[in-house]
Amino acid sequence: MPDIPSPTLMNRFDRITAILIQLQSRKIVKAQDLAERFEISLRTVYRDINSLAEAGVPIIGEAGVGYSIMDGYRLPPVMFTREEARTFITAEKLMEKFTDLSTQSHYQSAMYKIKAVLRSTEKSMVENLENHIEVRHNPRAFHQPNSNTLDILLKSISERKIAKILYVAMSAPEPVERVVEPVGIYHENNYWYTIAFCHLRNDYRNFRSDRILQCDITERPFVHKHGPLKDFMHDSWENENMRLVRIRVEKRVARYIREQRGYYGFASEVEQGDFIEMTFLSASLEGFARWYLMIAPEACILEPESLKTTVRQLTEKTLENLGC
Repeated sequence: MPDIPSPTLMNRFDRITAILIQLQSRKIVKAQDLAERFEISLRTVYRDINSLAEAGVPIIGEAGVGYSIMDGYRLPPVMFTREEARTFITAEKLMEKFTDLSTQSHYQSAMYKIKAVLRSTEKSMVENLENHIEVRHNPRAFHQPNSNTLDILLKSISERKIAKILYVAMSAPEPVERVVEPVGIYHENNYWYTIAFCHLRNDYRNFRSDRILQCDITERPFVHKHGPLKDFMHDSWENENMRLVRIRVEKRVARYIREQRGYYGFASEVEQGDFIEMTFLSASLEGFARWYLMIAPEACILEPESLKTTVRQLTEKTLENLGC
C-alpha cells in the first residue's frame, strides 16, 4: 500500500529521527501508533525501523507487542527547534497558574534542564518571549497556598498506593476523611478533579481539588484494578444529588452567559424562536438560584418548582435588606 501524499509529511531523515526519539520516550511503541502519528503505511514503518537497526540502534521487536530499545542506549542531548522552544514558554505560563506549587516546582526544574540544551539564539528568543505571555488569575483551585494535592494524587496513581484525603462535599457540613484509589485527574471549568474509588462509599466518586483540605499517600497498595481514565469520563460525577433544571432565556441574552453556564452543570440547549431552552444538572439549587438572579429579568424557570421557591426566598431576603 503506497503512502498517501500529505503536505504535513516530514522528509525521511527527520521522520526516522523522530521515530528514534519516540522509541526512547516510551517503554513499548506499537507500529500502528507510529503509522498514525506520521501518516505513513505500516510497510514504511517497518522499513524505517530496519534502517535504524542497520545504523546500530539496538531495537527489540516482538510480534503483537511492539518495539523497544535495549536498556542503556541513549542519544546525546536533542536540539529543539524554535517552534518547539516557543511552546515550552506557553506551557510554563499555564503550569504556573493551573497546578499546585509542588507540581510547578517540578516543572520549573525540568524547564531549567530543557533551556540548558537550547542553542544561544533560542535561549535569547525564549528569554524575550517570557515577557510577552501572561495567563490571567484563575479561581483558587486548591485549598491551601502550599498545596501539593496534584503531586500526591499523581504519585498515588503511578505507585498504585492508596491515598487519604480530608474532603468537604458540597452537601456535607463537615469535612470527612476518605480513603481513595485515584484513577486519574482532569481539568474542567478552572478546577482540577480526581476520579477515585472511595472505600467509604465502596464505589467510584469524583473529588474537586479545592474541596480537598489535605492529601497524603499511604503505604497500602491498591485493592482494586482500575481501567483508564477515559472509561470513566462519560458519567456525571459531581455528587449523588444532581437535580435536573430547565430554564428559558431570551436569545439576545443567552450568548452572554455561554461561558458561565458551564460552572452550573450545563447539559444541552434547544432554540425556540426568540428563546433558548437550556437544561442543567445542578448539584446545588441555591447556588444555581443565585446565578439565575443575574439573568432573571430575561429568563424564566421551567422546572423544578423547588428552584422557583428558592429564587422567591432569595428575592424576598434581598427586598428586606434594601429596607435596612
